[in-house]
Formats: sequence, C-alpha cells, structure tokens
Amino acid sequence: MLRVIGKRLALLVPTLFGLSILLFLWVRNLPGGPATALLGEKATPEAVARINELYGFDRPLITQYLTYMGKLLQGDFGVSINTGRPVLEEFATRFPATVELTIIALIFAVGVGVPLGYLAARHNGRLIDHGSVVLSLIGITVPVFFLAFILKYLFAIQWSLLPPDGRQDPRMDATHYTQFYVLDGVLTGEYDAAWDAFLHLILPGIALGTIPLAIIVRITRASVLEVQNADYVRTARAKGLRESTIRGSFILRNAMLPVVTTIGLQLGLLISGAVLTETVFAFNGIGRFLRDAIFGLDYPVLQGFIIFIAVLYALINLIVDLSYSVIDPRVRVQ
Repeated sequence: MLRVIGKRLALLVPTLFGLSILLFLWVRNLPGGPATALLGEKATPEAVARINELYGFDRPLITQYLTYMGKLLQGDFGVSINTGRPVLEEFATRFPATVELTIIALIFAVGVGVPLGYLAARHNGRLIDHGSVVLSLIGITVPVFFLAFILKYLFAIQWSLLPPDGRQDPRMDATHYTQFYVLDGVLTGEYDAAWDAFLHLILPGIALGTIPLAIIVRITRASVLEVQNADYVRTARAKGLRESTIRGSFILRNAMLPVVTTIGLQLGLLISGAVLTETVFAFNGIGRFLRDAIFGLDYPVLQGFIIFIAVLYALINLIVDLSYSVIDPRVRVQ
C-alpha cells in the first residue's frame, strides 16, 4: 500500500512541473504583458516599468522561471494584489470555510443520491424510477446560482427558517481556533455557535450539492441495474442466500466502484466550483475570494488557486484508487 502511495505521489511531480510551465507562460503572454494586465487603466510607462522591476518581468525568461519555481517550492505563492497579504495565508484563512461547505454538500449529495439511485434501480420502470430520472435531469439543468437564489428567497426571506447568508451570526461572540466554525464550537463547548454555523451551511450546501446529487443518482442507478443482472447475483439467489445479503454484499458493494469514482471527481468539482454559491450566500471562502481575484485581475491568487486545485485533484484520485481495493478485494491497485 505504501509503495502504491509513493508511486502516485511521484507522478504528481511531473504533473505540477508541466502545470508550472503553463502558468508561467500564461502570465508572461498576457495582452500587453503582465504589468499592463495587472495595472489596467493605470498602466502608464512609469508604472509598467516599476511593476516589471518589482516582479522581475524585465529579467531573462529562464531566470524568471527559476525564481518562480524556487518560490513555489518554498510555499511562496506570491502576494495578493487586492489584499496585500500572502496568497498562502489567504488560502489558509478561507479554505476551512469552503471545506465545511463542501462536506455538507457531499453528505447531501451522497446521502440522498446513492439510496435514491439504488431504489430507482430496484424498482426499474416504476414511479420512483421515473421520478428519480426526472429529478436528476432537473438537478443537472438548473443553474446553481438560480437554485441558490430560489432557496435563499424561500427558506431565508419568505419563511425565515434558515439564515440568508454568511458563516455565522455576527452578533455571536464565538471562539475560532481552527477556522472550522462547527468544529470550533464543538471543541470549545460553544454548542450554540456550532449549531448556528451548521444552520448557515444548509442552504449553500444544498445548492452546491444538487448537481453532484443528480449525477450520483444516475450513476448509482445504472451501476445497480448492471450488477443486479450479473451471473454471480443469480447464482447467489439460486443458492438460497438471504435477499438482504445479496443486496448488500453482492449488488451494492460491486455497484459502488463507478459511484466512488464519481464521488471523488465531484468532490474536486465542489471545492473548485463553489464560486457562485459562495457569492450568492456571501460565504467567505475560497470561491468568493477567487471571484474577487478574477474581477480584480489578481494573477498571483489565480496561479496559486490553479496549483492548489491540481494538487487536490491528484490526492483525491489517490484516495479513490486506494478505496477500490477496500470496496472490492478483487481489485488490486497496480
């Protein structure tokens, strides 16, 4: 197992190396040069010369790249142009919020999607099957920001059941050690703060998790339909095994392989795709910060985010690969 992990991590090196080259060339080939792109309307010759000298854009390309890689290897992703703070420090402050939101969205997507897809396959051709297919199509086609506004209007504004935005009630004097608000409330015994932070996660979590939910429903349904007609399932029934054993050990377990792959991919998409959801709900996470960086042409933040997501995807794929052998012992990770 450790050898497999080592191989996967070793493959991450050339991937990040190639990505670093692409990012380096992207910034250097911006229209008018990186200094002009950063300054925008303020790009006077004097200001451009000052930015070129400050960031080393006037040096030879190979020197710039070696300097760029040296900083990356030291964990230096540069300084945010908008906030003036180190990019890594900004990520460390805001990433826990996005992780909390992603966990809630994933729990919602998996907790509803897998049972619904399984029930749809078991009752193939019946009302629940047709209903799940229709709901999954609606979930995929409805834009996230539109669903977020609908949920916010109904549950927060119209019915006042849930908080409309933010991570926590600003009037609450809560202690934050880890920046994971729910966890902080539990660790410090401030359960009212933990509950309030959890309530703030429900609406954005549902909005963010709707598309993964729809995809998981369809993948689970198709996988269970394929597995439940397999020869080994018919053999198990012919031997007189209990139906609960057949469903759990033969059908659902074998059908989970493509579902786990889908969940892993959706987890990466949830983290990288939280921009619209966090914007609608004024949720101070990575997604909202990235939105500000895009509009503010904050290229150090954009570069750091792309590298961060690349590493995250690689680690998620590693976990998915290793989980195959746990779910199905016949599968051996090579």
